[in-house]
Order: sequence, then structure tokens, then C-alpha cells
Amino acid sequence: MVAWQADAVPRWWRRKPRWTWSIVTSAPKGEPGRAWGDTYFAEDLAEALRELNQDVSVVSRAGAGAAARETDDVVLVLRGLRRVHPRRGNATWLLWVISHPELVDADEPRDFDAVFAASESWSARVPVTPLLQATNPRTFHPKEPRTPWSGRVLFVGNTRGEFRPIVRDAVAVGAEPMVYGSGWQGLIPDHLWAGEFLPHAQLPLAYASARVVLNDHWRDMAEQGFLSNRLFDAVAAGAAVVSDGATGLADVFGSSVRIYRDADDLGRILGPDGVLPTTTERRDAAARIARDHSFRDRAEVLLSRVNEIRGVDD
Repeated sequence: MVAWQADAVPRWWRRKPRWTWSIVTSAPKGEPGRAWGDTYFAEDLAEALRELNQDVSVVSRAGAGAAARETDDVVLVLRGLRRVHPRRGNATWLLWVISHPELVDADEPRDFDAVFAASESWSARVPVTPLLQATNPRTFHPKEPRTPWSGRVLFVGNTRGEFRPIVRDAVAVGAEPMVYGSGWQGLIPDHLWAGEFLPHAQLPLAYASARVVLNDHWRDMAEQGFLSNRLFDAVAAGAAVVSDGATGLADVFGSSVRIYRDADDLGRILGPDGVLPTTTERRDAAARIARDHSFRDRAEVLLSRVNEIRGVDD
């Protein structure tokens, strides 16, 4: 399924200026950055902007200091763990807070021409525009299940220095989760650890094949409504997803994501009598997420704001 075609760009977009963009991501430079979800987030967004006739480069955090080149019209900072200070010139600077809102300094938004945040609730308290995370429907869409993921409970993520509760609870209730990520040795039985890294190219098929995809959030992100990008990708792939709770999660995903409260609740959901979305419900949810929460949609919002700032009428 290909959700967006380049030739589907409306003619009126083509008549707009072709700005030169740098997207600054918090991922490290080179091969280490290929293990970061932020890298693929930035690349998918860049692809969507290019389909809107924009000239876009992705810049790692190591190159952030040089991001505002003389040729840049727009610099978009995907806020991660570190603050980026704009270098003033002719460029329009945008900030998109996609994670760790607790690290954003109170004066930081004032440095930018426009600020977006991947949370409806946080944006209501901070004077920024809500812009949720997104997925690439060209990559994440329903597929026929395949081994080794078919029928498995799947979790993809590192330990982050802790025994992540949803994995701990899944192991405790005997769900036998298939776990990819670093740091899991000694925390889970050896036969449950599938490897340190699942290549991004295999992720859509893994999500589409799994019986259930597990998801969780950093506590501050859950409380402030910063919904995990994994939710958008997994639901777009047609997966049944079980997640911890997060502010606004049900508003976006409805019943396509089951929210669990504790280990006993997780055991009931994952057990033989647990009620998971049907195949039809999963496909309907995938289509809705593709329609309403694609990177193409986000790119149009960002480009419209840039045109407004730079005095181009929509």
C-alpha cells in the first residue's frame, strides 16, 4: 500500500516558493544514529517536505552549530535532550518538541519564530502549537504476518537503565514477550531476548506480524501527553497494541490501543480470554492513522507556517 505519491502534490503547492531546509535531529552522526528513532523520524519528515517541492537536508546534533548556513531558508530543530541555540541570519527557525518536555527551558521558545509540541495538553499550558508525532504510511501499513514475529507478543526498545514495567509485567504473567534492544541480559530469560537491534527496515513487518505490540512511555511524557511514536507506527502497521496510560492517548487512538493498569490487568488482556481489536478494527485504525497522522500532514502544517512567517499567502 502506498499512501502518498509524489505526483499527488496539489498544483498550488508547486506554485509556492521552494525553501531550503535543515532538519536538526538529536541523533548522533553516522552509523550510531541509525539506532535512533529520531533519525528515521527526521528522514520521513524530510521526504514528506520534498514531496511538497522543498529542498531538505537532515543534520545530526553534531552538525547543529553549522545548521544555519547562508543557503538555509528554514531550520527546524527536533528537540531532544539538548537545547539548540539559533544562529540568527536570514533563516526562519522552528522548534518541534517531540520528547522530554521537562528539559525545555522556560525562555527557549522565545528563541524561535514558531514552536510546535507533540502534545495537545502540554501545548494548552505552554504558548506553542500542538503537532503530534506521526507515521509514514508508505512504510507502515498492514502486511501478511511472517515468522519469527507471527503470533508473538513483541517489544522493541532498550532498557534505558531500568526494567521497563510493561516488559517486567509481561514476563511476570507468562506472556513470553519477544524483546529486541540493549541491556536486557540478566533481566529477562535468555530465550526471550531476540537481539540487540531490529533493523528499521524490518520493523513494519514485525509490527504487522505480531499478535500484540507492547508500548510504554517515559513518565513525564505520559503525564504531559507526549504520545510515543511507536503508537503511530504500530497502529498504522495494523498491529494490536497494548500500552501504559498517557494523557490524550485514548482521544487519538480510541480502542485500537488497549491501556493496561497493572500486571494482573495485562495478564487478562494478553490471556486467552483477552479482548483485542479484530482484524477489521485494526485495518480501520491503520487507515485512520494514515489519513490523519502522516508525516505528509505534518509537513503541510510546517510549510504553511513558514510561508506565513515569510510573507507568502496560502
